[in-house]
Formats: sequence, C-alpha cells, structure tokens
Amino acid sequence: MPSKKRSGEERGAKKSTGPWRVHFFRRHPHDDPSQSVPARDFLDGCPTKVSVMMIAVARAVAEAPPPTFSGGGKWEAMHGKMGGIYEIRVDGPDRHHYRLFCLLERAGADLGLGGPSLILVTGLDKPFQTKVSDRDYDEVLELVAESRKRAPRSVLR
Repeated sequence: MPSKKRSGEERGAKKSTGPWRVHFFRRHPHDDPSQSVPARDFLDGCPTKVSVMMIAVARAVAEAPPPTFSGGGKWEAMHGKMGGIYEIRVDGPDRHHYRLFCLLERAGADLGLGGPSLILVTGLDKPFQTKVSDRDYDEVLELVAESRKRAPRSVLR
C-alpha cells in the first residue's frame, strides 16, 4: 500500500506567513454615528514620543509576525477577563503608563482584512503605581466585542 505524504502543516510544522497587516478599529455607524477610531484618537492624545514608540512596536509585531514576536515588556498577552487581547506598553515622560489594546486576527482574509492582521482597538493611560479600574477594562471589552461582532471587520480604510 502506498504511503500517504502529509504536508508540513499536517505534521505540525509552523507555516511561514510573512508580515501581518495593521488596522485601526473603526466604530460602525450603527454603534457610533461619528464612526470614531478609538486607538487613533488615543494615540493623538499621547505625548509624541509615546505614540511614535507604540506605532513602532505595532510595526515590529506585525513584521515578526505576532506568533513569533518576543515582547521585551512592550508587547504582552493579557489574562483573565482580558484574555485574547494584547497590549502595547510604553511608559511616558510624564510619569504615566500608556497601554494600547490590540487583537490578533489570524483569519483576517476571511474577515475582509486582506490577510492575518493586528487590530489596534483603543488605549488607556494611568499614573505610575496605580491600577486600571474594572470599569475602564469593561469599556475596552465593549469595544473589543463590537469589533468582533462584524464580518467584514470594521476598520479604518
């Protein structure tokens, strides 16, 4: 009986995907008539050095691509109720911690994103040595849920 050859993917080998796309989540007109772009609005309000660093980290993550990116403290997977969300972390010159919340869409091609994608959803900042409130995390989760409920995904084009 002839042996059946299995592809690398079937054997569990990692599939090379190349750079991922980076998109800004855009609120859908049914949820926000102004179609705001929370991550862009957040970055616009950050000190320039912080927003430049956050965009640089997002690009580095996308080019790695994400499954192989070593965060070095700037890219972290979240846990607990925030599981499935990633954050870009940058400390500002103003004694604030800045966090940009992101989603990975491995099946981005099926979601109208043109391929695997990193979605920049929203951000928060907080003074050093303080915690993000549950209410603030809940607001992030609401935007994440809004982002995930539509196919194709609603992103800035």
